[in-house]
Amino acid sequence: MQPLLSTDAILVESYVGAGDERALADDVLDGLTRPFKEIPPKHFYDEVGAELFDRICDLPEYYPTRCERLILEERSADIVAATGAAELVELGSGTAAKTRLLLRAMAEAGTLRRYVPVDVTEAMVLECADTLVDEFPGLQVHGIVGDFERHLGHIPPPADGPRIVAFLGGTLGNFTPGSRRRFLRAVAKLLRPGVDRLLLGTDLVKDPAILEAAYNDSAGVTAEFNRNVLRVINRELDADFDVDAFDHVAFFDRERQWVEMRLRAQRHMHVSVRKLGLDVVFAPREELRTEISAKFTPQRLRGDLAAGGLDLRGLMTDPDDLFALSLSARR
Repeated sequence: MQPLLSTDAILVESYVGAGDERALADDVLDGLTRPFKEIPPKHFYDEVGAELFDRICDLPEYYPTRCERLILEERSADIVAATGAAELVELGSGTAAKTRLLLRAMAEAGTLRRYVPVDVTEAMVLECADTLVDEFPGLQVHGIVGDFERHLGHIPPPADGPRIVAFLGGTLGNFTPGSRRRFLRAVAKLLRPGVDRLLLGTDLVKDPAILEAAYNDSAGVTAEFNRNVLRVINRELDADFDVDAFDHVAFFDRERQWVEMRLRAQRHMHVSVRKLGLDVVFAPREELRTEISAKFTPQRLRGDLAAGGLDLRGLMTDPDDLFALSLSARR
């Protein structure tokens, strides 16, 4: 552990070490040598990727961010009243833009004590901590710079009062079913039975046309976001992907009930990833999967939570039933 900042109100610790720098290399080596090539979506988010995703969230076709924010605007006070939460732990906290609605509701209820942002981007955690202690007098921030899949064990024990662990944005849908349930079991260990709650954002099954439009925007921003992962690999691993020679593909798989994003090679290509000593061949129209985004029914959500040792206690949706926030308790 490396302490980055320690004041009366802020403690930020980093658990990203030299070994973690291998994450991209390991994922690329594994993913590009499979019969069906794939790269995990977490590698989209360098500085350019984060900016592109912010633009995606403002697009007219992309409803999840707007819908989740609307639910929080309407229901944050109810969530705080139902939980009595004094502490908010946020996995993949980013800029804490939507989370401020919960923190404000906690402050207005007089229960707010501590916020624990968990994010892999050091600068974002530090900036967020500094901003929030000014915005909410008396707030304690314990920031964790780390990967929420691998560093959950470093989240501090609960402070005084009930805790909410928030995992927003529909990110749970990026996990395959088995990985999703394993992750929920790990998150459940952060909760005290009968005291704490998991606040989870999940995208709902709906008209496939709405889903596919959200990942195929008319401005082409999602296509650039998708191709950006190749730029990340080129820069970090000295690869020579011809980025513009890959087409963006996104579709709803009705059987699995998830959206897949892929990159499709326009022609035969030979790609070298020099730092790995890896040569990869793409056939014409061969595809590289870059993301799955599972969509949920209430029954599917309840089943996944149960497999993770959690009981669904409440479900809140936007007026059009496009997106849901759920509250769950450890069994």
